[in-house]
Amino acid sequence: MEKALNKLSDVLSPIAFKLDANRYLSAVKAGFFGAMSLLIIGSVFLLFANLPINGYPEFMEGLLGADWNSYFMVPYNMTMEIMTPFVMVGVAKSLANYYKVDDIGAILLALVSFFILTPSIADAGGATGIPTLNLSASGLFVGMLAAVISTEIYRWVIQKGWVIRLPESVPSNVARSFSALIPGFIVIVLFNFVRIGFSLTPFETAHAFIFQILQTPLLALARTLPTTFIIFIFEGLLWSFGIHGSNIVGAVMNPIWLNLTAENATAFSAGAELPNIINAQFYGNFVKIGGAGATLGLAICLLLFAKSQQYKTLGRLAAVPGLFNINEPLVFGLPIVLNPVLIIPFLLMPLIMAGMTYAAMALNLVPLTNGANIPWTTPPIISGLLLSGWRGAVLQVFQIGVSAAVYYPFFRIVDQKAYQLETEGTEGIEAVEEGGVQATQPTEA
Repeated sequence: MEKALNKLSDVLSPIAFKLDANRYLSAVKAGFFGAMSLLIIGSVFLLFANLPINGYPEFMEGLLGADWNSYFMVPYNMTMEIMTPFVMVGVAKSLANYYKVDDIGAILLALVSFFILTPSIADAGGATGIPTLNLSASGLFVGMLAAVISTEIYRWVIQKGWVIRLPESVPSNVARSFSALIPGFIVIVLFNFVRIGFSLTPFETAHAFIFQILQTPLLALARTLPTTFIIFIFEGLLWSFGIHGSNIVGAVMNPIWLNLTAENATAFSAGAELPNIINAQFYGNFVKIGGAGATLGLAICLLLFAKSQQYKTLGRLAAVPGLFNINEPLVFGLPIVLNPVLIIPFLLMPLIMAGMTYAAMALNLVPLTNGANIPWTTPPIISGLLLSGWRGAVLQVFQIGVSAAVYYPFFRIVDQKAYQLETEGTEGIEAVEEGGVQATQPTEA
């Protein structure tokens, strides 16, 4: 096993180091690291708003009133649900520092560019605002593109010397404001043309274009296992690029899966044979153990086996939310997003879980889910017990072990790199292979 792990590390580590040296991937990673604390805090509030305990909502309503849920959902909405601008700050700052241009100007222009592309809404009373859906993970792809492109334009204009230069006697903060005028004007004009261009198409906005282009392929997918695999691959790829794959997939597939769940519930109540293996509970409780990508095993790896302080701390923070199928601290905190090593098991695990569950149920080793529409935050083992009896719980125990085993070798690669950086600095990762492959320097692309 150790030899196999070392061989896998030898293959993947050079690729990971080269991609990690890419300025755009590094900028995106910096953006997620910068927002990680907010994402973890938001996940904790979401957990307290959805604890799957009988009588919990009634208890909280008696304690805090009918609007008790807002005590937790408002902090969640103001962190997780508007995460895109927070991530963009780190992306723009990282790129600006790479090019050695003013990071404050880059951050401001990135945000302005994103807001130009984001549609506004108005109610009957004339009040206007920005839909939070576009500020959440659903808008991340547009936000990251806006941050990268606006910063590239900003530095290009500055490097061309198209700036207003004031005498050295002028205070630096004043001079910096004037030097950003021309680059800022060019960035804003260009993004406004992009907005106008989208408004002339059936999509109307950049956000709608991204959503509809990604959503359309799902419309043709049905309820069979092969097409379910395609759905899970599609969802995982979206998450891998920072797009909330579960929201996009769920918008199309949840009505179908919930209908299949209702058919099972009707048959179960009538004592008839359950008709559907694949349904909402198959997807939410047996495939997504720990959240998208079945990351509960990864959380266990961090908690039990991490050598780096960075991942030890993250493991302690991510373990409890992971038990309730909340894994944003891992997806955006490691991050898994645009991480060439962890994307591999992240894409594989849903396929392994789906195949394992489907086979167990098709062979009558585990009863089909009974149609109970339990909360999505119900922890594994408990959810398996409620949906498919004790055999469902046993299956989930086995699945958690498989998840940890699949994630472990990939986790070990990123953990060793982080540990070397903590203990030896950048010199500690000079050789990523026994043969002495040198860590690559930042590249131009």
